[in-house]
Amino acid sequence: MQIKHFLQFKDLSRDEFEYLFQRTRWIKEQFKAYQTYHPLHDRTLVMIFEKASTRTRLSFEAGMQQLGGAAIYLNTRDSQLGRGEPVEDAAQVISRMSDLVMIRTFEQEIVERFAAHSRVPVINGLTNEYHPCQILADIYTFIEHRGSIKGKTVAWIGDSNNVCNTWLQAAEVLDFNVHVSTPPGYEVEPERAGLYGTDHYEEFPDPMEAARDADLVTTDVWTSMGFEAENEERKRDFEDWQVDADMMRRAKPDALFMHCLPAHRGEEVAAEVIDGPHSVVWDEAENRLHAQKALMEYLLLGKISND
Repeated sequence: MQIKHFLQFKDLSRDEFEYLFQRTRWIKEQFKAYQTYHPLHDRTLVMIFEKASTRTRLSFEAGMQQLGGAAIYLNTRDSQLGRGEPVEDAAQVISRMSDLVMIRTFEQEIVERFAAHSRVPVINGLTNEYHPCQILADIYTFIEHRGSIKGKTVAWIGDSNNVCNTWLQAAEVLDFNVHVSTPPGYEVEPERAGLYGTDHYEEFPDPMEAARDADLVTTDVWTSMGFEAENEERKRDFEDWQVDADMMRRAKPDALFMHCLPAHRGEEVAAEVIDGPHSVVWDEAENRLHAQKALMEYLLLGKISND
């Protein structure tokens, strides 16, 4: 079987995502019913972290164990990667001792270089440019609550960061629309986002207009990891980009609210929204576990059926 990586959302096709969403549902059902399912018995996942993490580490480590495999945590500070070992050399060695690698790092180039020299599938656990596992889980969460996302409208409010970029890629692959509203100076960079065109997104100077009639409103922290020095400036720039109850009223009455977490109540989202009836953030967080289990199963075993 040819090695397949998941380094950005558009690495997989619409058909592959439809399969993954079906598998996520089935795998989650087994988990909820306390049914043992160990398709990855005796397989090893290596998790390489250069950026801090809660949900990514927990969801991958627990997920691999629940599938019958083992997960090994490596922090670049505690390995030769942190002492200047070339990424290419590390990839050659690590991929000879494991079956699957997940990397959470800064530049996308690092995961691309690692994958180019890896003998096993590589998953992007987050980079400055993309966060494909997050959007895989987010879209599954939407499907779980509202059905197909095709033709729907997602309102992205805030910084055009790695999560925003991945929503934009997903819109092209799965045929839905994204309304983006950012403060001046923080607009989408299509080339950095890896977009083919602009048919599936529209930019709005007014965040209230971006949220109008949306099926889903989503946001992220104003200051992503690596930009902490800009925190105070960003708080001023993003002051009018908080998702509050008034903004949610502009969306459809049954619109969902998502946030990849961690969240800062009173900054990018009001407490009444994230803790309110539109919010599905806890389902969204849990679904990282199940969607990534489906992804790991697919990258290692290909398409399977339990019918």
